[in-house]
Amino acid sequence: MSVMLSLQNVSFTYHSEEGEQPALWDISFQVEKGEFVAIIGPSGCGKSTLLSLISGLNTPEKGNITLYSSQNTQTNIGYMLQKDHLFEWRTIYRNVILGPEINKNLTKEKEAHIEQMLDTYGLAEFKYKKPSELSGGMRQRAALIRTLAMEPDLLLLDEPFSALDYQTRISVADDIGMIIKRERKTAILVTHDLSEAISLADRVIVLTKRPAVVKTIIPIELSIENRTPFTSRNAPEFKDYFNLLWKELGAGGV
Repeated sequence: MSVMLSLQNVSFTYHSEEGEQPALWDISFQVEKGEFVAIIGPSGCGKSTLLSLISGLNTPEKGNITLYSSQNTQTNIGYMLQKDHLFEWRTIYRNVILGPEINKNLTKEKEAHIEQMLDTYGLAEFKYKKPSELSGGMRQRAALIRTLAMEPDLLLLDEPFSALDYQTRISVADDIGMIIKRERKTAILVTHDLSEAISLADRVIVLTKRPAVVKTIIPIELSIENRTPFTSRNAPEFKDYFNLLWKELGAGGV
């Protein structure tokens, strides 16, 4: 596999009238193309800050972040947040075509691909509905299709399931995890949910409290055939990984 993302000795500090607040310190790791990586750590440790640095919304004070594209061009990044941010005055179809529409590259080929995703992922019959007419899970699927319509090389997921109830959250995480794998996208997920991290990720990066450093990186290897996020929870190793991550976080420091 080839490297999609490389962080080398990245540090970041917030500056305010009250003084400096170090958030991240000497963060280094790589993400391979096609890999799904989860990032966990205590509340307020800087997980979302790390995503904002990777996306380019903020700039590291020290260190380097390198993104690689197979086309030797600037890597396209998709960002999914806790809320779906669908526009109520636009239909689901007009929401998912918004990016290409703004960029003036809504070609017939791109429209066909979007239509195919809507059909494949169960939203074709709802494409002329307004967001308020869909369930929370369907809205998140629409938000992901909107993100995928931009053909990102790298997906950043900042707790995209946290606003959903527990049962819906498991179902939607399974849906979105399968979509990301099927579309062969590279993804980084920030989550407080250890079960979510284990069921979705190929590796889990554990951060310490602020200023966060990388405490450990744990590969997830589950002996289960045809692994999906949902079936991963039935793997015999699942409980062992959960206990290990819980221990690494200091018995409930999430």
